[in-house]
Amino acid sequence: MVLELRNLVLGLLFWLCVLPWAEGGKVLVVPIDGSHWLSMRDVVRELHARGHQAVVLAPEVNLHIKEEDFFTLQTFPTSYSQEEFGYIFQRHRQMIFKTHFLEKFLETIESMKNGSMMYYKSCSELLHNQLLNRHLNESAFDVVLTDPVNPCGALLAKYLSVPAVFFLRFIPCDLDFEATQCPNPSSYIPRLMTMNSDHMTFLQRVKNMLFPLGMKYICHINHSPYASLASELFQRDVSLVDILSHGSVWLFRGDFVLDYPRPIMPNMVFIGGINCANRKPLSQVCMLPLCN
Repeated sequence: MVLELRNLVLGLLFWLCVLPWAEGGKVLVVPIDGSHWLSMRDVVRELHARGHQAVVLAPEVNLHIKEEDFFTLQTFPTSYSQEEFGYIFQRHRQMIFKTHFLEKFLETIESMKNGSMMYYKSCSELLHNQLLNRHLNESAFDVVLTDPVNPCGALLAKYLSVPAVFFLRFIPCDLDFEATQCPNPSSYIPRLMTMNSDHMTFLQRVKNMLFPLGMKYICHINHSPYASLASELFQRDVSLVDILSHGSVWLFRGDFVLDYPRPIMPNMVFIGGINCANRKPLSQVCMLPLCN
C-alpha cells in the first residue's frame, strides 16, 4: 500500500514537471482606431510573445489597424467610406488645439457626436452580423481585450459571455467610476480638461463639480444608443453601466506621476509608461539660436 502511494506521488510529480505551467489562451481584441490602437498594439505583441493567440476584430474602413505577423486580423463591412471616416479624425485633431474652454467644449460635443454616430453604426452592423457572431462564438475565446471608451467591445464581450479586460486612459463622463463602484469625490479629484490642480480655490471646486454635468450630457448623446442596442440584444432593459460592469479587469494607461492620486478598486490597475518600452533617442536637431 505504501509502495503504491509512493509510486502515485512520484507519478504526479513527474507530470507536474513535464506539463507546462500555463497554456496560451485565445484573445479577441476589439480596439478603437487611431492612437488608442497604437497603444494597444504593443500589448497584443506582448501577448503573442507569451504564447497567446490574438484575433483583432476591426471594421474594413480604418486608419491604422492593418494585418501584422503577431495577430490575425478579422474585418467586417461598414456602411461608411474611408473619406467620411478620415474627415471625422481630422476634425478631432483640430479640436485638440483649441485653447478657449467654451470653444473646446462645444467642439468636443460636435466631434464626439459625429464620431460616435459612425462608431455606433459600425457596432450595430457588427452585432447584427449573425454569421460573424456565430463564428466568434464557436471560436471559444478566453477573454476580450477592448477599450471601453467605445462600448462596442464591452457589449460584444457581454453578448458572447466572455470575460472582458478594459484597456483605457479614461472615460470622459466618469463611467469608469460608476461601473466599478469606485468613490469619486468632486472636491478632491481634479477633473480632466478643467486645468485644475489638487490645490483648488472655492470657485475652482465649483467648476470641478459642474464640469461632469456637461460631460454626462456628452455621454448621453454619444453612448445612449448602445444601451438601446444592448436592450434589443438581451430583450431586457440594459444600461451603459450594466455593460461596463462586465469588465473583469480595468487597465488604466496612467499613473500617479502625471495624474493626481485617487481612490481605486481592486480590479483597477495603473500601467502608466507601458508605451515607453520602445523609446528611441532624440534625433540631433540644431536650433538656429544655438548654432550661431
